[in-house]
Amino acid sequence: MNPTHLSAGEQLRALETGEISSRELTAAHLERIAAHPEYNAVVTLDGDRALAAAEAADERRARERGGDGERNGERAGGALLGLPVTVKDSLETEGLRTACGSTELADHVPDRDADAVARLRAAGAIVLGKTNTPPMCQDIQTGNPLFGTTPNPHDPTRTAGGSSGGSAAAVASYLSPLAIGSDLAGSLRLPGHYCGVHSLRTSRGIVPARGHVPRPPGWLTTSDMLAIGPLARSAADLDLALDALAGPSPEDSPAWRLKLPAPRRRRLREYRVGVWADDPYCRVDAETRALLERVSKTLHDLGSPVDDTTRPTDMASSDRLFQSLMYAGSSASASPEAFAAETAAAAHLTPDDRSPGAAFLRARTMRHRDWMLAHEERRQLRERWAGYFADLDVLITPSAPTAAVPDQTSLPLPDRHITVDGERRGYWDQTTWLNLVGPVGLPAATLPVGTTSDGLPLSIQIIGPHLHDRTVTRVAALLDAALN
Repeated sequence: MNPTHLSAGEQLRALETGEISSRELTAAHLERIAAHPEYNAVVTLDGDRALAAAEAADERRARERGGDGERNGERAGGALLGLPVTVKDSLETEGLRTACGSTELADHVPDRDADAVARLRAAGAIVLGKTNTPPMCQDIQTGNPLFGTTPNPHDPTRTAGGSSGGSAAAVASYLSPLAIGSDLAGSLRLPGHYCGVHSLRTSRGIVPARGHVPRPPGWLTTSDMLAIGPLARSAADLDLALDALAGPSPEDSPAWRLKLPAPRRRRLREYRVGVWADDPYCRVDAETRALLERVSKTLHDLGSPVDDTTRPTDMASSDRLFQSLMYAGSSASASPEAFAAETAAAAHLTPDDRSPGAAFLRARTMRHRDWMLAHEERRQLRERWAGYFADLDVLITPSAPTAAVPDQTSLPLPDRHITVDGERRGYWDQTTWLNLVGPVGLPAATLPVGTTSDGLPLSIQIIGPHLHDRTVTRVAALLDAALN
């Protein structure tokens, strides 16, 4: 079998048994990337350094084979030793261009890895290159003037999603067994859903985010709702990546340790599952509703306790809070001139103007007191979610209203839209279901479990309690076995 088509776990096992060397595996992925430019997913290669790092991994594995690491049941030299991976072009990489799809950063070559990238390298991963993203991650499809558009691997007329579209497309098209991206407003999970791969938005704070663009290069802070996480071809591979990525930031590591809780249950029928299949605030299409019905029936047939009526929050109010916090946070990197213009425009808004543009300006220019009130509302919302998960282990929802929508990178933003069962809907409705966890920082995975009549992937979203990422990935693996 073509080694590039194996999962990350299978590739690691092949490395451990000596069936293939890291150099051979890395070369196979580099060759596949070169042979398939139509995917346009990996836009900056680090081929020479990747091959050199792979050779070093092979030498290290040879030295350590049979040593203490293996006697302790651990992989020699690191959890991902010799495994090729790709990194979203919003995460800085030492000595390798990080443009984040922006012409202003076309020549930006960082002298330091983002903390998450450093953790990957410390685990032995081989960075093949950087994956495409919209300019400064500011879109939910992937295309930019520097590198062009990344199409959906299942249908090039459809979007791969964004902003981690290049990462999802790379995994789906076998250019990389594992990719690392970021998620603020569904930027990992929407591409995972559209491209039919597994994704995990990690719990708030468990993966350090320094070195993520935006904010501008050199900043030490980023959005307090941003999460770094993996995309892969199995739930088990998400766990592998989680082992490498999760941990305290470098400045906290002298004193802090992270030990994520084990999965709450062992068997699927033991899990108490909430199902939120549809909502008037963001209706899903008929094929998505049918998918959620199939998931519910499978759980019922297995004997899992299912609650499809209790809701942890009101979707409309949660979404408004999320958007306010997101827009407020994004103002930090605006130029002084741009922010002054927004402040002036906001001052002229009338109290009865409730348009999306007015909501954007009010949030972007809110006073610090207003932000503190919104933050208190967020903390109250986290408490309600914690209460919900006192009675249930996970919540299953749609990932998006539909499967992958037509690519609209060539259209001006006001002209973009989606169509749900024949109804024209707002462009940003694509991420409304994913935004449920944004303000509260919960772990959430996408699990591909079906296809549309046109053969496009369909996924569900699995949300778990804060820091119970292992429960989310465990349920994803169990449901994958039951449904697929």
